[in-house]
Amino acid sequence: MAISPTGVRPEPASFRDPANRVFHVGDEVLRGLDPQAAQHWRALTGSTFFPALVAARKVCATEDAPPTLVPAATGTPWAAVLRHERIPFVSHPYEWSFSMLRDAALLHLEILNAALGEGFTTKDGSAYNLQWRGAEPVFIDIGSFEPVRDGEPWAGYRQFCQTVLYPLMLTAHLGVDFQPWLRARVDGIEADELRPLFTGARRLRPGVLTHLHLHGAMQQRNAAASTTEVRDQLRAAGFSRELLLATVRGIEKLVRKLDHRPAGTHWSDYQQTCGYTVRDRVAKEQFVAASVAAGARPRLVLDLGANDGRYSRLAAGHADYVVAVEQDPAVVDELYRKLRSEGQRRILPLVLDLADPSPGGGWRGVERAGFAERASADVVLALAVVHHLAIGRNVPLPEVVDWLAGLTAPGGAVVVEFVHPEDPMATRLLANKPAGLFPDYRRDTFESVLAARGRITDRLELPSGTRTLYRTVMGG
Repeated sequence: MAISPTGVRPEPASFRDPANRVFHVGDEVLRGLDPQAAQHWRALTGSTFFPALVAARKVCATEDAPPTLVPAATGTPWAAVLRHERIPFVSHPYEWSFSMLRDAALLHLEILNAALGEGFTTKDGSAYNLQWRGAEPVFIDIGSFEPVRDGEPWAGYRQFCQTVLYPLMLTAHLGVDFQPWLRARVDGIEADELRPLFTGARRLRPGVLTHLHLHGAMQQRNAAASTTEVRDQLRAAGFSRELLLATVRGIEKLVRKLDHRPAGTHWSDYQQTCGYTVRDRVAKEQFVAASVAAGARPRLVLDLGANDGRYSRLAAGHADYVVAVEQDPAVVDELYRKLRSEGQRRILPLVLDLADPSPGGGWRGVERAGFAERASADVVLALAVVHHLAIGRNVPLPEVVDWLAGLTAPGGAVVVEFVHPEDPMATRLLANKPAGLFPDYRRDTFESVLAARGRITDRLELPSGTRTLYRTVMGG
């Protein structure tokens, strides 16, 4: 991300709408508006629905800021500048579980429905317009609001289908995880890609005929027509605001019907099968809590391989925010549902393969920042993770430690658990590998690698004698 001499950093994901652009100045998030966007903002603040949504925490808090805070666009000063609430950790829809994407979709539709009731709409329908405060979704694209024009459809409908509705239908109707599909293309899943999977009786599943087959057919029929021509055709056919409202409510009803409750996986009951004794668990919890609480209060903790969130909850008692990362979408979905029911706003669960984390994507590979670029944590928890990476995924120990160090802010700490080769879980993994493949997977080697990257401040061998915990200040 380019930084101007004044320390203003343009947000790489914000360039597609020339009417408004997001910038970062220190910890502040600012948005420049052109004259028309500024006019829309004034009308928005004078509405009833928008302040109510902000007060209900469904839309990010936003206020006017001095126009001089951000540089002019193409030499023309911004007509207005807004200051937005800062989201603790930016995530991408392909890192969300099924229930997270569905809840984000329902919030977007709720906001759109409220806006239409007062003569506004959203010109975008992208899942990227939503973020999270823990298990609470929040709409962030204030620049998307504009007055609705009678006789016109929802401009964001296609985006909504490709980044929200199609992924939900893929998982709900076919049991296929949507995350790899969304990760592959920043604009989402095209109708042409999904239509071959919904033939025969599958065409009759909720939403498929209307929003996949008919929508795709309309796109093909109007491929050569301009947007103006399509709008004129709809007006002539009697498309009205009332019909638009009915359409949005129909989509909301469909989204509420979509559900996915996968069968249990290996990771679903990991806490019962991982082999910890009661004494091990108590000692581990005490060590983790003390390690997170040591020093200044962490702004951000990463819990890598969070599973059911046991240690994320411990960390949340001593930190401002925790990102709980887990590979299995079913496990993340179950954790999210529990956090949501608790009203948890300081733990964000995400789907992420630690051996294949989210890369940069979109335009020039920077429009959507990779996980490593977003993760500058004060504390990184890597509990019962190293052996899965080193043995299960053949990642050398120095590489694992370098990666952990790269996720840590300057002066931050890594709390890591090393599972000894003789531990039952490590033995099970080694049994599936050729003999002698991992001669360097030893406790002394791991300690020397840690010591070369930072300063080991605390260590604890668990009572079982086959696992050791370390707290290491990286670069210290």
